[in-house]
Amino acid sequence: MASPTDPARLVDLVEQLLSTDGPLPIVAAGDPVLRRGTERYDGQLGPALLARLIEAMRLTMHTAPGVGLAAPQVGLPLRIAVLEDPAPVTEEVRLARGRVPQPFRVLVNPSYEPLGAERAAFFEGCLSVPGWQAVVARPARVRLTGEDEHGRSLDEEFTGWPARIVQHETDHLDGTLYIDRAEPRSLSSGQAMAERWSQPTPAEAAAALGFDLPG
Repeated sequence: MASPTDPARLVDLVEQLLSTDGPLPIVAAGDPVLRRGTERYDGQLGPALLARLIEAMRLTMHTAPGVGLAAPQVGLPLRIAVLEDPAPVTEEVRLARGRVPQPFRVLVNPSYEPLGAERAAFFEGCLSVPGWQAVVARPARVRLTGEDEHGRSLDEEFTGWPARIVQHETDHLDGTLYIDRAEPRSLSSGQAMAERWSQPTPAEAAAALGFDLPG
C-alpha cells in the first residue's frame, strides 16, 4: 500500500495531468509508481475533478487502445481503474476465452477473490509493458467488490475474459504487473504473437516453448 499522499499535492498532480487536452501519457514498466501500490480513494479529488480524471482515463484507454487502465498507469497512486471491452473477436475466440462485450465502468477501491479452483491460461499484454505478451494463469471466476465513481457499492461475479480484465487492473492497484504472474518461457514479442501465437488458446505455444498449462 502506498503511503498517504498530501491531498493538495494530489489535486495539483491531477490538475497538471489534465492541463492539456488529449490522452494522458502512459507510464511504462520501470517507473516506481507502478510498484508502490495505491491509497484508497476517499474523495480526495472531489466529484468534478474525479469526473474529469475518469473521462481522461477513458480517452487514454480508447486511444492506446486497451480494455482497461489503472490510475498508476498515468502516474497516480490512487485506487481507481476503468475498463471497457467491445470484444471485437471471432466466435471461435469468444468461445475459447469467454470474451464478451463489457460496458464502460469505473472501479473505485476494488478488490477480488477467486471463486472455485478453476484456472484459465491465456496470453496477456499491458499498456505499461508495450511490445510483449506472456501467458498468465488466473482464476476463471472471481468476485469483485468495491465502489463505482458515485460511491455506490459493487459486488459482482465475473467469469472468462472479463474476470481476467478485472484481475489485471486490480493487480495494478497493488503494485503488481502481469509479468509477475506470467509463465516466463511464454514471453513473446508482438511480432511473434502476430506470426506464431494468434490461436484462440496458448496450447501450441505451450508445446513449442516448453511450459505447462493448468489442468
